[in-house]
Amino acid sequence: MKVRKLIALGLCAAMVSTMTVAPVLAEEEAATEEAAAEETTEEEAAEETTEEAAAEETAEEATDDAAAAEDPTAQFEGLVANEAYEFPMMVKSFQSTYWDAAQEGMKMAADELGVTYTAQGPNSESDIADQVNMINTAISADPVGLGLAACDTSSVQDALQTCLDKGIPVVTFDTGIADAPEGSVVCEVATDNVQAGSVAAENMYPAIKDVIANAEGQVIIGEINQDATALNIQQRGTGFIDKMIELIQADGKTVAVTGNEFYVNAATGADADAESADVVIQVAVPAQTTVELCSTEAQAILSQENCIAVFGSNQVAAEGVIAANANLNVLGSDAANGDVIGVGFDAGSIIKGAVQDGTFIGAVTQSPLMMGYYAIYALTAAANGQELVDVPTEGYWYDATNMEDESIAPNLYD
Repeated sequence: MKVRKLIALGLCAAMVSTMTVAPVLAEEEAATEEAAAEETTEEEAAEETTEEAAAEETAEEATDDAAAAEDPTAQFEGLVANEAYEFPMMVKSFQSTYWDAAQEGMKMAADELGVTYTAQGPNSESDIADQVNMINTAISADPVGLGLAACDTSSVQDALQTCLDKGIPVVTFDTGIADAPEGSVVCEVATDNVQAGSVAAENMYPAIKDVIANAEGQVIIGEINQDATALNIQQRGTGFIDKMIELIQADGKTVAVTGNEFYVNAATGADADAESADVVIQVAVPAQTTVELCSTEAQAILSQENCIAVFGSNQVAAEGVIAANANLNVLGSDAANGDVIGVGFDAGSIIKGAVQDGTFIGAVTQSPLMMGYYAIYALTAAANGQELVDVPTEGYWYDATNMEDESIAPNLYD
């Protein structure tokens, strides 16, 4: 009997104990689950905040990139030089007023930013080895940045690699370097030369369209390029050729490209050989970059009876065409009456005079002044450690009717 009572009491005590502990455990489990839920909510909120911040940063970067793409010069707004930097600026030569205008732009920017520069270059754009020596000498002084307009893009590859190895940022201006060592060129400030060459073709073609359509035999369009080594001249020459091929073929005529090997191989779309083509685009490049040798090449083309047009793709080449015409007197604006249609590139007093008096029907200008200007700005930004986007500039058609326009006149340097 006593044993039964003791067992019963023990069972009751166990039940009471169980009933007491169970609610406590339940409350503890609930509290733990609630704390875990709160912690998860806080973590999710923190993740959302981080994701929102990242999204906002990405959106801001996208906005900045879009703004830079729309106006690459916007990246220089508010720029201040961290130090009184000094930059060596390698131009192609001092033989044309084009480079004088580029230096004027450099001076404007340097004065605004409180930096200095030294313009250097060979006597002629054909003096490639001289420019390479100047570049190497400048690099040996460990400048904070280097401005470069290469006479020959292939000849500066080693120098660019040295700059990359030494941490010297390079800004190219006037001409880019398509095969430069990756990361060596931090910014390119140059005319969109393919576009500029096509502008020359687009404005020449209406003047010769009817002559091509009505020709009983083959006709010739000439192109004089001062070289086949500088990227800007290469792009400009091929830009003209490719656009001219497109325009001629759209009117049902066949085209061949002859002459300088580089331009013949670079041309796209030619659909005939030199013997059978309705139109032959003859491309000439002199042995050296001089007006006199460009003139010799131009005379050889202009002397052919079936030559109907000629394009000089920069200041030196265009002045060579004008010099050739002084002996031949075949250029003019009336193709129907047998005039050869001439189109130039760049400005300078000789080319502007030819446009004004009708020797050339017009020319394409770029802005060396602004290229020199933005090259100094880009170098200053690079020396400050800023990442940059390229600054392309367009080529603009001018003729006797618009030379005084506000959008054209500032680019027509003497």
